[in-house]
Amino acid sequence: MKFKLLLFLSLIFFIHSNAQNYIFGKIVAESGAEMQDVTVVNIRTDDMVLSNGDGHFMISGRVGDELRFIKAGYDRVEKKVSQENVQSPMNISLIRSTIQIPEVEVKQGLTGNLKIDSRSYNKPKKVEKLLADLGKYMSQKSDPRILAAKPGEFVQPKGEGFMIGKAKNKWDDIDLTNYIRASLGDDYFTNLKIEKPLIDHFISYVFAGGFERKKILKYGFCSDADLYRFQRFVLTRIPSYRTPQVQR
Repeated sequence: MKFKLLLFLSLIFFIHSNAQNYIFGKIVAESGAEMQDVTVVNIRTDDMVLSNGDGHFMISGRVGDELRFIKAGYDRVEKKVSQENVQSPMNISLIRSTIQIPEVEVKQGLTGNLKIDSRSYNKPKKVEKLLADLGKYMSQKSDPRILAAKPGEFVQPKGEGFMIGKAKNKWDDIDLTNYIRASLGDDYFTNLKIEKPLIDHFISYVFAGGFERKKILKYGFCSDADLYRFQRFVLTRIPSYRTPQVQR
């Protein structure tokens, strides 16, 4: 009887010690403003959530788990869950990333010496004539007979062909992919365990999943709201995305 009681108590202790809890908290900027759409990742479980309009989040976890907080334009924050965090809300503050200004090449200014300045700013007459001749040549239409097929040569049938986006769009999917990657940064994707060589492939995978982007491509403009919408869509696609294993 004592053995059964001891076994029962041990089982209760094991279940209690390994029970899955939920971590609650709030995310603010260094100014104290509430942060919306911050990606919160539990490194142990790979669970991901976004903070709501008030900066609040809730994610499954337990003591000892490492939580990662990611938002484009802000330094990444990592926080280990303590017993205190399980019993009371976790407060997180994000600091805006320092933007490095690219080096600007300073060209030589006017020296006051007419001979030197004329060489620096006045193109030689031969160069000006060459540029003018090239402009005239490029503006001329090609003779269609030059591109005509030779006798017996295979001619590709004319069809609609394949195009990324519509001809009237200012952007195509490649332009949007480059903008998203530059705006969010490679760290955003590597923190989600997407390898750098596969970032473009993953973005295309998100597009293929039904990410609405007609207006973005049409006007060639991606707003902050579009970026937030993309990050939300990522969370619905990443569970089904698997990084291919390299065969040895």
